[in-house]
Amino acid sequence: MPQTPSKRLVSVGECMVELSGGVDGTFKMGFAGDTLNTAWYAKAALGPDWEVSYFTALGDDRYSSSMREFLEAGRITTDLIRTIPGKRPGLYIIHQEAGDRHFTYWRENSAARLLADDPEALLTAVNGADCLYFSGITLAILKPARRQDLLDVIDGARERGTVIAFDPNIRPALWPDHNELKAALIDAASVSDIVLPTYGDEVPFFGDKSPEDTIARYLKAGAREVVVKNGADPVHLSTGHASLFISVEDVENIVDATGAGDSFNGAYLAARLTGHDLEPSARAGNRMAAKVIQHQGALLPRAR
Repeated sequence: MPQTPSKRLVSVGECMVELSGGVDGTFKMGFAGDTLNTAWYAKAALGPDWEVSYFTALGDDRYSSSMREFLEAGRITTDLIRTIPGKRPGLYIIHQEAGDRHFTYWRENSAARLLADDPEALLTAVNGADCLYFSGITLAILKPARRQDLLDVIDGARERGTVIAFDPNIRPALWPDHNELKAALIDAASVSDIVLPTYGDEVPFFGDKSPEDTIARYLKAGAREVVVKNGADPVHLSTGHASLFISVEDVENIVDATGAGDSFNGAYLAARLTGHDLEPSARAGNRMAAKVIQHQGALLPRAR
């Protein structure tokens, strides 16, 4: 008889419709988003006693329905998702230019921007979590007042024992100015247990001279554990009491780096939530990321 999950990880953010390809004007439709990607890989790594849920807002159109079906097929539960009549998911197109992937977005009026507008739904999602994960993109798409509402609810959940994990995932185009961006990320770190920044994203805005500077800043803000990803360079980790760095997996054939950081986050969090120490958790994250970058797209197919 299948085991009934007793614990829940809730990932909060925006999932979008993705169009990729474009050869001869033909595109392939899929679904992706940073917090969805992390939920996907956490689900792959967690045992049957963990349920992974996604909290966002979708519309009542066919693409919102297809997105729900996609999540459920990936064994990510959708019971927390808000439905907003007349709204739709955001959309982005991936195109190739100068040998690299570039993205064009249509998300200004997406349903996900309203994910924190219903206080009751927000409380239900957050208070039901043993672990809650969110990102800088989650914050960036919200109006300032709703952003603060989300952080207040997360802070309350942390005080009641929920493990809070946050990836700053800096996307400057989503923010009105750099000061608001930086202030929001520090506010988010102040209510988080685990912060998972990417060093190269942090440097242009905070002026960090090394991953240790990134770690020190987020520990000072209130985080209890900071894990700094740094591309092909070692991952730096610290709790303030213990620090270490872990070399990444050696990959000869990198096909697509999309989702590498998200997949690291998912596997790392799964390991930490199931009792593993920092070093084996980081190695689990590196192994997952190494698999992902050898395949096209952010999401590896889920075994049925």
